[in-house]
Amino acid sequence: MAKLRRVAWILCAILIATLVFSALAGVMIGPGILHPQRRPLSENVVALVDRRFAGIGARHEDFAVVARDGITLRGWKVYPARPKGDWVALLHGLGDNRFGTYGQAEMLLRYGYGVVMMDARGHGESGGEMVTYGWKERNDSKAVDDALLSSENVGHLFYLGESMGAAVALQSAGVDSRIAGVVAEASFRNLREVTYDYAGFQMSPFLGKTLFRPATITALRSAEKEGGFKADDVSPEAAVASRAFPVLLICDADDGRIPCRHAQAIYNAAIGPKELWVVPNSGHSMAMGTEPNEFARRVLAFLANIAGIQQALPASK
Repeated sequence: MAKLRRVAWILCAILIATLVFSALAGVMIGPGILHPQRRPLSENVVALVDRRFAGIGARHEDFAVVARDGITLRGWKVYPARPKGDWVALLHGLGDNRFGTYGQAEMLLRYGYGVVMMDARGHGESGGEMVTYGWKERNDSKAVDDALLSSENVGHLFYLGESMGAAVALQSAGVDSRIAGVVAEASFRNLREVTYDYAGFQMSPFLGKTLFRPATITALRSAEKEGGFKADDVSPEAAVASRAFPVLLICDADDGRIPCRHAQAIYNAAIGPKELWVVPNSGHSMAMGTEPNEFARRVLAFLANIAGIQQALPASK
């Protein structure tokens, strides 16, 4: 009996130590949530893009937009060889830059879509040192849309995002009625839920919700304090329930980083026209690389269907 009590005390001590360590770890990693490593655009990458765009008859020009809080967002406007008048804004993932969406850009340009490729705040050549996963970025999107629509005659404006970019795209469309539809691959449903996956070492959200929950709580509190927002307000799931815009949700069946349950929850919450494509044998944001032909078919059909139904935006004055 005494031995069992000693074992129980040891197990309790280990559990308490683990929870305390988890909480301290959350305090340490909290600030890093808002400050991902910046990946600059190299001269070699820009030269490569120039050659590839030229190879399909496309051309690009620098596009700089001042956000509401004064930071400058930098990217490109890319013109196809045979423009159809519709445009797609491409949003990259966390820690990446505009080049991360080059494959999608090339596909769309070949079919006549104009493309906007921007570095998100705190990424690439854009200003800002902090990311908020959609809280500030949705207003950045409004500023980019304002600048695009004032400088180009845009028939329909679509968004296509990957990972963090998908989450931002959905939240942007929730507050901007000029966005006709969104293609979102590997979006998280809300910021709090995705921290459970990361805290569970991308093995099981159960770990993040139980043993490592103190880490998620303290990390999010730190991020909320520094970023000036509430984690529960960063929610693509809420965005699709607030405005009935069309969505094509893509989740990768073998995605351990942001599992398909996130896309399924967004799909269930969406009140507009919606599609969900689960890509077999695909990892995080790898649908185009895994199923390139099917990716192109589904995305192009989705965009064409919306353009055939919705009235074009008013011409710029």
